Amino acid sequence: MSASKRLCCVYKEAPVLSFDKSAKFIIMSDCHRGQGNTGDNFLPNRILHYAALEYYYKNGFSYIEIGDGDELWENRQIQPIITAHSDIFRIMSKFYNDNRLYMLYGNHDIVKRRRRLADKELCSLYCDGEECSLFPSIEIPEGLILEDADSKKRLLLVHGHQASLLNDTFWPLARFLVRYFWRPLELIGFCAPTGAARTHRKKEIIEKKLSAYAKSRQIMLIAGHTHRPAYPKPGHGLYFNDGCCVHPGGITGIEIENGKIALVKWFVSVREDAGLYANRQILEGPENIDDF
Repeated sequence: MSASKRLCCVYKEAPVLSFDKSAKFIIMSDCHRGQGNTGDNFLPNRILHYAALEYYYKNGFSYIEIGDGDELWENRQIQPIITAHSDIFRIMSKFYNDNRLYMLYGNHDIVKRRRRLADKELCSLYCDGEECSLFPSIEIPEGLILEDADSKKRLLLVHGHQASLLNDTFWPLARFLVRYFWRPLELIGFCAPTGAARTHRKKEIIEKKLSAYAKSRQIMLIAGHTHRPAYPKPGHGLYFNDGCCVHPGGITGIEIENGKIALVKWFVSVREDAGLYANRQILEGPENIDDF
């Protein structure tokens, strides 16, 4: 099955979330949360990601995580990941309790599509010796459609691995290679980039397929997977990419607010008194969604 057909299948099955001009969304992906060891690519940016989530929670945003939130190719169980990053999961549960959390699965956490895993492993967490509610009854689909309540304009959100045959159809083979070859190297100190971020050529192939689908269907498409941010100018494309949360220079995401869309970056800056703080910078936009 071609990438276009796979994406069409996702579109047909994706739930629709209606929004108006007052809606605020922050879209992120590719956190690859691990167990807090040397193979955990998320660990260097954990505090930065927490600061960003605090900002978005306090300012009324909904958090949409579009896949590969947890590294479940290298790790067999999600509970050690939840334990290692309990602060992140606690603030995510606050979003969920306010009906402001939406999660999609990617190739590295594709097992989240199993209803049993969501019901058993994502229902609660243990903190300070007590069981705390996490994401009870959460639904984790492969895609999500954001639909403007007034114009009916739609944005399709997917992880993006659908444009890669190895990472989609043959994901068990890809997981085997990551789990038994890359992971041992990472644990002894080698830096192994995750997934499609390994080569520029792989990124470009995937991006061309995603961009071609968006153009052929005339729909705005927001993805992750390649770890490379993308933000077209109005009239010059419909493919967006939120980047990732494991880049050494910071984390990136896509904001939607007041009917506008922007690409943002969070990174550590230094004050004049040498104090460190989490800095938010707009990289592209904001542009009116209706202009695309």
